[in-house]
Amino acid sequence: MSLLARLAPHLPYVRRYARALTGDQTTGDHYVRVALEALAAGERVLEANLTPRVALYHVFHAIWCSTGAQLETVPESGGSGQEDASRRLMRIAPRSRQAFLLTALEGFTPSEAAQILGADFSEVEKLIADAQAEIDAELATDVLIIEDEPVIAADIEALVTELGHTVVDIAATRTEAVDAVARKTPGLVLADIQLADGSSGIDAVKDILARLDVPVIFITAFPERLLTGERPEPTFLITKPFQPETVKAAIGQALFFHPRSTRKAA
Repeated sequence: MSLLARLAPHLPYVRRYARALTGDQTTGDHYVRVALEALAAGERVLEANLTPRVALYHVFHAIWCSTGAQLETVPESGGSGQEDASRRLMRIAPRSRQAFLLTALEGFTPSEAAQILGADFSEVEKLIADAQAEIDAELATDVLIIEDEPVIAADIEALVTELGHTVVDIAATRTEAVDAVARKTPGLVLADIQLADGSSGIDAVKDILARLDVPVIFITAFPERLLTGERPEPTFLITKPFQPETVKAAIGQALFFHPRSTRKAA
């Protein structure tokens, strides 16, 4: 199999990553092209002990780190949600930005990110934590919790508050959730699936999304009810019992990659 054939399935994703990293599609594509040219010319080689995707990102980083940081610019204010995310990314230190994007956007494990960056696992974990802290501080918002178990709701509220967000309401039923949104527009929704009166958190979220464009994280003991393949599945799904750090990371990612919530036109 040729080198291009081996790498072709991964090229759209490394282009996506390059755009997020550099803040510009043209600049990102330039570095991807340079990396491919270096591979074709034998100036760079794919590490044999790495998977093709990890090895490709590793080569890209070798190219980008040698020259890329010099070309970074922070986009002007205003524009789409994607542009908002780009501006936030550009304000994060380059090394932390790399570790965050590799794990949050590209889905690499911290171990794989360490291989790509040529760093120790502990360093990558710290870089991710540093990026997450910057994001959390900037994206403080109002949060609606949809959860019928008081103890679990209190635990989630404590996590949300610790990140600097404000819990505007805790709803135990579909009706309470819809009423809560009518009173105060949240910037994030954390929802259980099975609620106190037998109503569905899925239906509550559908009602909310009909009125608002807002990120949603499902926290549930019944993930199979959402992972059916019969409809679009949620981006953020956490299984109970949950780890606090998993919830914190999901909140940061959901807010970072989603435009500021807005009320939909009737």
